[in-house]
Amino acid sequence: MTDRGDDAARFARLRLLRSANIGPVTWRQLIARFGDAQAALEALPMLAGRGGGKPRIADEAAVRREMAAVDRLGARYLFLGDADYPPLLAELESAPPALIVRGDVALARRNCVAMVGARNASAAACRFARQIAQGLAQEGVTVVSGLARGIDTASHVGSLSGGTIGVIASGIDIAFPPENAELQERVATDGLLLAEQPPGTEPLARFFPSRNRIIAALSLGTVVVEAAPRSGSLITARIAAEAGREVMAVPGSPLDPRAQGCNQLIREGATLVQNVEDILEAIRPIDLRALREPGAGYAGPPLQDAADSDRARITGLLGPVPVAVDELIRQSGLVPAVVQTVLLELELAGRLERHGGGRVSLQ
Repeated sequence: MTDRGDDAARFARLRLLRSANIGPVTWRQLIARFGDAQAALEALPMLAGRGGGKPRIADEAAVRREMAAVDRLGARYLFLGDADYPPLLAELESAPPALIVRGDVALARRNCVAMVGARNASAAACRFARQIAQGLAQEGVTVVSGLARGIDTASHVGSLSGGTIGVIASGIDIAFPPENAELQERVATDGLLLAEQPPGTEPLARFFPSRNRIIAALSLGTVVVEAAPRSGSLITARIAAEAGREVMAVPGSPLDPRAQGCNQLIREGATLVQNVEDILEAIRPIDLRALREPGAGYAGPPLQDAADSDRARITGLLGPVPVAVDELIRQSGLVPAVVQTVLLELELAGRLERHGGGRVSLQ
């Protein structure tokens, strides 16, 4: 990116991100097409107009207030493309364009392993998670988790002395659950605390899947210790698998509902974990040092100007039911770059919604 390190350009990057209908993928597309955030901001009225709407660009004063709040909290921003942005996370298609962090960002450049599991975990599982996390930290591995009750808490406690990263679904100034406020502060002081949401943001349910994708993408592999079949921990494991990372699970009694998710993962091919050595063996082939330079990963789909007939064709294929972008490309007969441009215009106009699995629908 051409505007790295410049204060005005960093302000423009954040303002672009905080504007309505701009998510991580759209942000990267705009930066890739226009070269920097300020040029992208200037192009928003044109693009949204082509999509049949008007852009809602973030208020400059609100963005400056956010940046001042981050500074007061002793935190700072990491923007995608910065030299110290976590390299594994940068490989993710939906990598956050901006992170708010407190602590030692170098911990995210070491080999990382995510540890997740049930909030109502058994005492035995919490003890096991704490011991495993401590063992990983002693081996120089950073343990990543979400500061939730149960397994997350045990994992952070076990790895505090050797390196831990806490990823939260709220603003960096809000502790959730409240009883983990002291632990969250210790993670920020002795490890690394990381948030995607602006300060003051409450931990709403819709933010937790986003938090889970960061946990999985920061890590070479994800270890699940007790999880129900439809838990957030299994979502994290699925994201890890889709990103090409190792998925590991601790087996449990078939009589305990909290073990059913882990046992299911093992049946589906996850690595069975009984000790620290099992984890180290699983992640050894995926060496962080073999990855590309930070920011050199996913560059976003290319864009190409579309004709009015192309827009009409794509819009006619869309409806309230989510459809894969690949299917739109196939049925429209248009090149991917044109389809992506039309979808971007519709999104900026507030007419398009993006879903998981690369699917889109009209709002």
